[in-house]
Amino acid sequence: MLIRQELPADIPAVRAVTAAAFATKDGSEPVEAWLLDELRVSDGWLPALSLVAEDADGEVVGHVVCTRGDVAGAPALGLGPLSVRPGDQRRGVGLALMHAVLGAADALGEPLVVLLGDPRYYGRYGFVAAAELGIEAPDPNWTSAFQARPLTAYEPGLKGRFAYAEPFRRL
Repeated sequence: MLIRQELPADIPAVRAVTAAAFATKDGSEPVEAWLLDELRVSDGWLPALSLVAEDADGEVVGHVVCTRGDVAGAPALGLGPLSVRPGDQRRGVGLALMHAVLGAADALGEPLVVLLGDPRYYGRYGFVAAAELGIEAPDPNWTSAFQARPLTAYEPGLKGRFAYAEPFRRL
């Protein structure tokens, strides 16, 4: 498996992987596919942090993205969606994508990554309840599912309400 930056030619495959990973029971388009389309054309899109996982045959089997957000006006990142093709789940694709995107964000000097997800899963990557770091969720009902991962450039004074890139706010 190869983890690399997404290329324009990958967009249809990434969309297909995202739609399959978040498939709905009624067959309607999952919100994550729409969100990804909207993020790509927003000011929050960071091409260096849109990564794909490619299998040995060169097929895109996974994708992860971090987009620009902020904590009380200070730069931070929102992670998601993270998508793995259903037939390739539980094979380390998500693990590889997470390590790669966190490493890339750290190398770019980003201070913090936040996400909404299962603490049991994301805790293995160093995520903690964002409230422990003084980071407030955009929605107070998110409680422990709203998590943050400090990176090397993180300063403990970074506190306040997190705001995702604009497309997230339309959900």
